[in-house]
Amino acid sequence: MIAQPPVDADAPLNNFSNCHAGIVKRLTALDELPALLEPAARARQIAEESLEFFREAIFEHHLEEERELFPAVIASAQPGAELERVKAMAKRLTDEHRAIEALWKQLEKGLKPVAKGQSTRLDVSELHRLVTEYKAHATFEETEFLPLSEEILGRNSNHMAALGMSLHMRHVPPVNAYI
Repeated sequence: MIAQPPVDADAPLNNFSNCHAGIVKRLTALDELPALLEPAARARQIAEESLEFFREAIFEHHLEEERELFPAVIASAQPGAELERVKAMAKRLTDEHRAIEALWKQLEKGLKPVAKGQSTRLDVSELHRLVTEYKAHATFEETEFLPLSEEILGRNSNHMAALGMSLHMRHVPPVNAYI
């Protein structure tokens, strides 16, 4: 076996070798960038679409239920236990609307920078809370309130037709009389 001469840590070539180790480390990190760009772009897209959707669709949906659906079902419910049940359900749903909207307003501040590709301190626990509460709200409405509403409004076809017409009129763009 041939003896190797002792390595001189101060030898000029060692400086080049040590530089390469640092460069390779940085390049390895840079090589991770493409895999991170797609999730970052998706985060911006989700935040941007959510900001638009929540204001335009969810707030409008809540308003429509409170102005059209809940009053129609309450007006058509039979006096007594049914009417009291419907009123309690409508109050619960309305209270949930306000709670969800308040939660959204808190989250909206953190989502705006995300939509712009900026870093933010998004409250992840509140975001999860919003999603969980809205899913529970929608489940209750779909499994309890809407079937009861259909039963109540279905007793009189005029009541269902009136609700349908009212909803239709809310969605028809106004006609300009001076065309």
